[in-house]
Amino acid sequence: MTSTRAPRVEPVSRQAPLVVALVPAAGRGLRMGGSVPKQFLSLGGEPLIVQSLRTLQASHVVDQIVLAVPLADVEYCENEIVSRYRFTKVTKVVAGGAERQDSVRYALAQITSDTEIVLIHDAVRPFVTQRMIEEVVASARKEGAAIIALPMRDTVKQVRTDGTIERTVDRTSLWLAQTPQAFRRDWIERAHKKAHGEGIRATDDAFLVEWLGYSVAVVEGSGENIKVTRPEDLVIGEAILASRSKKGH
Repeated sequence: MTSTRAPRVEPVSRQAPLVVALVPAAGRGLRMGGSVPKQFLSLGGEPLIVQSLRTLQASHVVDQIVLAVPLADVEYCENEIVSRYRFTKVTKVVAGGAERQDSVRYALAQITSDTEIVLIHDAVRPFVTQRMIEEVVASARKEGAAIIALPMRDTVKQVRTDGTIERTVDRTSLWLAQTPQAFRRDWIERAHKKAHGEGIRATDDAFLVEWLGYSVAVVEGSGENIKVTRPEDLVIGEAILASRSKKGH
């Protein structure tokens, strides 16, 4: 008598929810002067944007990267940045908008529904670290939203329109917002959609999430996590690179 066995059923593999990094890099960098957008200026002999993308590419918590650049530079970025430096996690290079908020919204439209956490990082903050990325993502998974920030160390003055001091502000609870910033996908999508519909503009994404009524956690950053906006910032950046090189980073 022969016995028949039921066919073996293989378990269905489920892909873990994604962490997708959005990198807005469509700014013109007017404060830098010149005709080259600041994100493509040289830092350490490479385009500044490469420094940020290299760290995101190396992060074990980042699954994909969406890059938003000026319309005229999409092909250049695909060939000379993404392909040349082998940034395999970059899945899309999209044309950005007139302002940073527009670029983030366009990049958000490219992510898929299996994305759990959206990490947003300015291309012109080239000294982001693996520690910052990991901690802000972990905090966003726990709290729903988190940013890298730095406590104020300088004395803060509130100044009148005539250039005189009105008062000295208590700096105890004041922090300087940086990137990366990380959010639950549904929170940040809802925030950008509502802000766009109501004409609300913001200089960082956390403001839009706060505006919806959500709490945003803070993860302490680093003084090295500078934003390159002026010519002197490139000089500081070269010094940071040299220091890191000596330390073996």
